Amino acid sequence: MYAGATAGASALVLAGCSKDSDPVKPNLPTGNSTTADGSISLGSGDVGVLNYAYALEQLEADFYSKVAALSNGASLLGATEFAYFQQVAKHEAIHRDFFKAALTRDAAGQVLRNLTPKYPAGTFDSKTTILATAKAFEDLGVAAYNGAGKLIKTPAYLVIAGQIVSVEARHAAYIRDLITPGSFAADDQVAAASGLDMAMTPKEVLNTAQNFITEKLSGDSIGVNA
Repeated sequence: MYAGATAGASALVLAGCSKDSDPVKPNLPTGNSTTADGSISLGSGDVGVLNYAYALEQLEADFYSKVAALSNGASLLGATEFAYFQQVAKHEAIHRDFFKAALTRDAAGQVLRNLTPKYPAGTFDSKTTILATAKAFEDLGVAAYNGAGKLIKTPAYLVIAGQIVSVEARHAAYIRDLITPGSFAADDQVAAASGLDMAMTPKEVLNTAQNFITEKLSGDSIGVNA
């Protein structure tokens, strides 16, 4: 199932995007260049947005793969919940591989390097810490996609981002209900007045995500075009 879904995602991006869809100009940072403070630049234009999403999906995929591989996962989380985490691990791996395929196709040489996730001690030791980390990642991911959508210039990328964020929102809702039943659309994530989900800028998202990533990332040029 995983292999088939990955192949399908890769085929979709290759069919939907052309080689000239990257609007990055030579005088702007490219993915993996180093900034003055030693941070890794995620790049600019659509490449920056894709690398930004790729960084977050790398982190989520790593987290869920570690949960899915726990030898005591069924007893720690419950059989039903553990099966859910194993399923989501496949979703996040597909998302990660999709962005890598898109970048490899349309921005050869600018694909963000493999990152090194880091976690607080005890993250995988209890149901409470696992669910809390999953909630943090899912809420952050949804807010990140919501905030970055307006920065995407290529329609095909925007369509795929919309399909991925809807899946991430399903994950977020389920995790929230596991922690507190009925909290799937709580006011801290969905604005009561507008009924709209939270949106965060790349800078805001990276400030939080950086706590779980060893490498220092710079998103200052995400979505910027000359």
